Parts: sequence; structure tokens; C-alpha cells
Amino acid sequence: MIEAMLNESQKRLRNEVRELVKAVPRQLILDMDADKIRYPRQFLEDAARRKLLGLRFSPEYGGRGLGWEDEIIELEEGGALPLSLGCLYGLVSICGEAFQVFGSEEQKRKYLQPTLQAKLCCAEALTEPRGGSDFFGATTTAIKKGNYYFLTGQKRFIVGAEGADYFLVYAKTSQEAPSRESLSLFVVEKDMGVEVKHLYGLMGTRGGGAGRILLRNVKVPEENIIGREGQGGEIFYRMMIPERMTTAAGILGTARSALEIAARYSDKRKAFGTKIRDFQAVSFKVADSITKLDAASSLVHATAMTIDRGLDRKLARRMVSESKKFATEVAWEVVNDAMQIMGGIGYTSVYPIERMLRDTRLAMIWTGTNEVMNLIIQHEYYRDLLARRDESRDIEGDALEAEEAEEKVYE
Repeated sequence: MIEAMLNESQKRLRNEVRELVKAVPRQLILDMDADKIRYPRQFLEDAARRKLLGLRFSPEYGGRGLGWEDEIIELEEGGALPLSLGCLYGLVSICGEAFQVFGSEEQKRKYLQPTLQAKLCCAEALTEPRGGSDFFGATTTAIKKGNYYFLTGQKRFIVGAEGADYFLVYAKTSQEAPSRESLSLFVVEKDMGVEVKHLYGLMGTRGGGAGRILLRNVKVPEENIIGREGQGGEIFYRMMIPERMTTAAGILGTARSALEIAARYSDKRKAFGTKIRDFQAVSFKVADSITKLDAASSLVHATAMTIDRGLDRKLARRMVSESKKFATEVAWEVVNDAMQIMGGIGYTSVYPIERMLRDTRLAMIWTGTNEVMNLIIQHEYYRDLLARRDESRDIEGDALEAEEAEEKVYE
């Protein structure tokens, strides 16, 4: 459906991404899922050679200066690849956001530019063992002594921990400040003393080197703080845009691929002497799936437009949360239905549906669980609704006995 909305440059971009996707070796995908490869750096290097990393960032640093509307096209097309590759790809957009918006010129030259060239690989250290969704309850500390900060603590569930050259680490720089002003963001190079203590065995999304890191009094120069001290909360909220938009767009590509496999299978597979696509039990699943995907894709693209055009920030925050929640839940339903259409063979490794199912499950958990998305969505909706002077029709007054004020009891 989105095809009709693309301009010529966006169609060319989509075709460039398709070439990148087709160039990924099948054996790399198999080895990553088997955990034989823990960090596919060569994939990022190939994307960088094609100038497909960090599309939204300034050409001065190696990007293309495009917008979210373009990046969504890229990410959804790239969703045909395993989610772990999409995660590592999306990390460039996520970490790059911090440098682009809050970083110094020196940081952009030292970190953003080589990241877009795949000369440096990045990772983001958010979650702590006792934290989970309680981001502002972080206990990792950064104590300043002279011109350095000394970081101590642990972070886990870090995609790319195995292969990252540097980490963006949130740490508490004040015990007295309000929680949202107590954190700061640091660029911590692995060689500064970061210990990768554990790599996780994952149900899906394998091969991305997800792990836990340990910081033992790691010495970080003061010029490696991004923004200013205490600005970590503001940066975090800004980075949730690429965190959630990359997830929303990429997972739709995964689900669309699963549906295409199942639909083609249903056009070949016969039962009771006829193609199974002729049974409503199958064809209606296809109809429901493509409708959900088009609806989710439309929401994600509308959200991208809202961000690009700098419209209401609170509306954008709600729409980003809606996009992440709706796209990931739709993807889970579509991939499940794709497996159901294919029956037993879909549950085997003869087709990639079972891997897609394992990959998709994670998307509803990371970058903020979908329950957290619900909290944000309803909060922003109520705030907007109750603050708005409604100049439209008083619909509540159209009831027959609307004037019976005594019957409207609220307490």
C-alpha cells in the first residue's frame, strides 16, 4: 500500500536496501542463529560501503541528511533479514541520535563519523540487573575527580556488547537531584576497562552479541560526557524515538516476509484436492494479516511524518509509543498466523517462520515493554484531552436527557 506514496528517490533508496539485503550470505544467517557467529561486523561494513548507515545524519559525518520518512522505508525493507541484524543496524541510528542532537563537534568527529563508516561499532547501556523498566532507578554511578569521571556498576541485555568498540552508558552523577536530573550520558570505550561478563543465550534474535557489562571504577575523561551533567533524562527521552521507531519499522518487514512465505505456500499446497488458499480458514487469515500490516505501516509512516515536520512533541511521543506497541503486536499475530497457515511444516527449520516467531517475541519487550507503551499513550491522551478547549460540537449534549445534571454523579 505504501508503494503508491513513495517518490522516485525513495524508490531508489528502497532498491539500494534490497541489494544490501540480497547480498547477505545465507551461511551468515544460519551461523548467527546457531550462535556460531556472535557479532557480524562484516554486515555493518557492507552497509557502510553502500552509504546506508545513519541515513538521517549530516553528510558532513557520512550520512545522507534524510528524514524519518526515508529511514522507515529502509528499516522496513531491511526487516526481511533476521532481527539481530536489524538491531545492530538500528543501533547506529539510536546512538547516532545522541551525538547528532547533543554531542560536541569533537564527539561527532571522533565517534559519529567512524560509526557511520563502520570503523567503530556502538552499543547502548540502559538496563541494569535490578532495573528493567525502572530506567531512572539506575544505580551505576559516575564520580568526578579532577578532569575524569569514575564509573562503577553493571548494565545488561546490551545488544552488540560482544563487538562494540564503545558504549553509551547512563550513570548517576548526583544522589540529591530529582531522578530525571540525576543521570548523565557517557561515551565509554571498551578499552577504558569495560568488562563483558556474560553473553546471553537467547530464544531468538541470536548472533548480535547481547551481553552484560561490568564497570569497575572505569576512568572516563570529562570530554566524553554527552551534553551536560544531569541531562541524561532529556537525552534518554529523545533517544526513545529511534529506539522505538527502528523496532516498529523493522518488525513490520519481518512480519510481511512471513506472510509472503505463507501466502505463496497456500497457493501451492493442496488438501482435499484443492489449494488451501481456497479455504476461508486460510484466505481470511491472509486478508486479516495484510490489513493489519497495512494499518500498522500507515501508523508508522504517519508517525515518521509527524517527527520530520516538527509537530507537537507530546503528540509525537504518543504516536511513537503507539507505533511500537501496535506494530510489534501486529507482527506477532501475523507471524503466528503464517505458521498456522503452513501447519506442521511451518514449525520446522525447513522454512524460516519458526526463527521469525522467535525473533518477533522480543520486539514486544525491548525498548520499553508494550505495557509501558500503554502507560505513555493513555497519559499523553488524557493530558491533551483535558487541557484542550474543545471548539467542536458538544456531542455529550445530544442525549435526550442531557440537561438532567442531577443524574450525572461523579463522586
